[in-house]
Amino acid sequence: MEQSAHKLELIRRIKELEQKELWHLDVEDDPETYPLMPDQVDYLNKKLSNKIKNKIANAAGSRFFDKMLANRQMIIKEVRGIENFTAVKEGRFVTCNHFSVCDNYAVWMALRDHMDGKMLYKVIREGNYTNPPKPFGLFMRHCNTLPLSSQPATMKKFLQAVKTLLQRKETILIYPEQSMWWNYRKPKPMQDGAFALAVRNKAPVVPIFITMTDSDVPDGDGFWVQEYTIHILPAIYPDPSLPHAEAKEKMKKENYEAWVRVYEDVYKKPLVYGEE
Repeated sequence: MEQSAHKLELIRRIKELEQKELWHLDVEDDPETYPLMPDQVDYLNKKLSNKIKNKIANAAGSRFFDKMLANRQMIIKEVRGIENFTAVKEGRFVTCNHFSVCDNYAVWMALRDHMDGKMLYKVIREGNYTNPPKPFGLFMRHCNTLPLSSQPATMKKFLQAVKTLLQRKETILIYPEQSMWWNYRKPKPMQDGAFALAVRNKAPVVPIFITMTDSDVPDGDGFWVQEYTIHILPAIYPDPSLPHAEAKEKMKKENYEAWVRVYEDVYKKPLVYGEE
């Protein structure tokens, strides 16, 4: 198969960022964006118009990704450890490694029959909301997304929305690596945000790590479609005896170590960064 120049360039950039330990940077060229102001987002869909758009977007998103599954453009091979998710009865965060625009739907597929009719809320970057990549604009703005913002007043609304959702026993997906690296199989060192939110809200984190194997289906760019195995791991709880900063670091360390164990067990090799 002839491999696309764009995907080969992504692979080159990933190797470069890995060697420089610039874990938080995306390899794709992010679209230009602008600050998200408080009046531009309705986190909890309180307005009737946004409730309607939410239903339309979720229905359209399901059709879009279900078609991908039917055509084997996305393949979910197995879900392991669902009992670790159902054991948590309160509002929770789930973390996941980020390697595709489709991985949030893979998480939703793994969890949706165990959420008592609730939806999965997704924390996204500011630019994906204010200037979303095509063709995902409708999904980015209205499929239960929680955009971050560079504006303190908007972040105040974000934090209140997160608190409310957790009180409602909802599930919030957040990518602690921050960056998306296409089909990158290793767990990357994590940023603080997910765990700061967990400690702030006294909420557990359920780590999810997705491993991949090559299928026999070409993806149109000269690579094989990946088959996903979704590993749902035991919940991590904030330690109330520790100060905020220490409790956050402890949760981050435990989440990362849990991912590394899955990586090394599934791929049968130690985690090493910076390899040629």
